[in-house]
Amino acid sequence: MQLSISGHHLDITEAIKQHSTEKLSKIKHHFDHLININMVLGVEKDVQKAEATIHVSGADLFAKAESSDMYASIDQMVNKLDSQIRKHKEKLNDHRKN
Repeated sequence: MQLSISGHHLDITEAIKQHSTEKLSKIKHHFDHLININMVLGVEKDVQKAEATIHVSGADLFAKAESSDMYASIDQMVNKLDSQIRKHKEKLNDHRKN
């Protein structure tokens, strides 16, 4: 899994990088075929934004979250990605295909 974290009007600290990596490992636990993750963290006025694109075999998944706290934004975004990953995995493993 290749992870790239970039900041838009924001310096990426080691704590933010470590928090993001820990949260994204939750996604890897559900689905092993992750190719790469491109995460962009940004600040616009008082809004902390987190968005990510995941390239997996067969799809590109995108999620975005905004809140007043960067860590909360990251958590919300990872939860959205986690549900998308589970949905994608169910589609791949659907045994009712004709």
